[in-house]
Amino acid sequence: MKKIGGKIAVVLAVIALLGVYYYVALPAVNIHATEFWIFLVILVVLAALIYVRKKKLNRYEMKESKGLKAILTVLVVIVAVYLLGSLLSSPIVNAKKYQKLMKVETGEFTKDIEELSFDQIPLLDRDSATLLGNRKMGSMVDMVSQFEVDELYSQINYQDRPVRVSPLKYASVIKWFTNQSDGIPAYIKIDMATQNTELVKLEKGMKYTTSDHFNRNIYRHLRFKYPTYIFNDLSFEVDEEGTPYWVCPVKKYNIGLFGGVTVDRVVLCNAVTGETVDYKVKDVPQWVDRVYSADLLVQLYDYYGTLKHGYFNSVLGQKDCLATTDGYNYLAINDDVWVYTGVTSITGDQSNVGFVLMNQRTMETKFYEVEGATEASAMSSAEGQVQNLKYVATFPLLLNISGEPTYFIALKDDAGLVKKYAMVNVQKYQIVAIGDTVSECESVYTDLMYENGIKEEEEDVREVQTITAPITKIAQGVVEGNSHYYIMVEGSDDIFDVSVVDFIDIIRYNVGDQVTIEYKEGEKSNTVLSLTEVKTIQ
Repeated sequence: MKKIGGKIAVVLAVIALLGVYYYVALPAVNIHATEFWIFLVILVVLAALIYVRKKKLNRYEMKESKGLKAILTVLVVIVAVYLLGSLLSSPIVNAKKYQKLMKVETGEFTKDIEELSFDQIPLLDRDSATLLGNRKMGSMVDMVSQFEVDELYSQINYQDRPVRVSPLKYASVIKWFTNQSDGIPAYIKIDMATQNTELVKLEKGMKYTTSDHFNRNIYRHLRFKYPTYIFNDLSFEVDEEGTPYWVCPVKKYNIGLFGGVTVDRVVLCNAVTGETVDYKVKDVPQWVDRVYSADLLVQLYDYYGTLKHGYFNSVLGQKDCLATTDGYNYLAINDDVWVYTGVTSITGDQSNVGFVLMNQRTMETKFYEVEGATEASAMSSAEGQVQNLKYVATFPLLLNISGEPTYFIALKDDAGLVKKYAMVNVQKYQIVAIGDTVSECESVYTDLMYENGIKEEEEDVREVQTITAPITKIAQGVVEGNSHYYIMVEGSDDIFDVSVVDFIDIIRYNVGDQVTIEYKEGEKSNTVLSLTEVKTIQ
């Protein structure tokens, strides 16, 4: 009985140990998961230890034991299958398959990327958003002692606005213990264009987050519901009504056991209730922005660009090999978030052959052949314009300014606050405009393009017209520091703009004076070309 009891105790101890390991490590029960193979190795090693203890084998007996040899043979087979599977799944033997994982189309820059109004341009990077979020949290006296802001700061489109959102998290285990019954009460939302920061309070708190413990931890919650799924990086998003969700992409292995990772399915988990819905990628709701992480998309494009002539060419000859530049940013186009990054030759010169946009929801990818400076070169050019202030450039955002591919860069001080803005022409990166506001920067940039012949004044094809009539109304205004008179004449509803610099005699005229005006029609006021007083009506 004692022996039987001892065996049962050993078995229960092993089961408990394996249960603890599964509860903590959360391996997917899936042959494509590395953690699953580690779990098998641990299981076989435990079996070997139990066998040795049960048989009370000494060193000599262990060498001769057939049972132990069988167990170790299983261990060797598992390790061999894992190593062989890793090799057969690698780009070394599957370069063509890796190169075809992503389909790349050729896009037209001015057609695909529309000019954005200034209130739609994301002015902040992630670090600046983090500063604003922490500052907002610090002002919430009722919450700051219990919660902190999570570091996620996912960039999404929310009601046609580029925003970053991040949930709060428990400040410590003790704070979790005292607040977990109500959950996390709010999340941070930052408008990337206006820099408006809002703490969005929820009617019911979020009870499934990364900072929760035990079964309410989001990773454990998902593992128990989907034991075979291998999840990629989770992201925090909100739908158009502001309801918080976890977007949980499920990896798909397209090449061998461990290679060619893309996304096959997406699980949406309501952060408040824990309810989940499993979608195929093509069926994901439109409000979801981040199915493919930026790092995964960049990796897939690098496979596409470097493996055109096989793996060894990508390492040795490197003929026709292209790779993404260091860093990326985000663009909001047609209610989707696209990852932007430059494309350069793999030899790492200081110029780009073009750039690529990759849709984070659909993986749609477009390459734009626009030769020019790398992002690093553009950042250096912008910093050089304000080197006396020692401002640091953020990674550029690619914009369409008057049909020209343009790097838009925020310049930050030592405290991480945005102080100025820069626009750098992609193809002629010596053309750099600096401004305290976006509109000022754009105005300077436009002038520089005219001065450098990149942009030419459009020919004025408006016809010259003439009118003679008495003045019925006259008013004065100042435009860009210059005085203008605005007049109306009898028999016309038009307004005529008279520059004092060009027509100084306008200051002599009064209501009732009859004048002859040569002008060209404009949208708001007609441009006066000549002004002659005919006579004064008594």
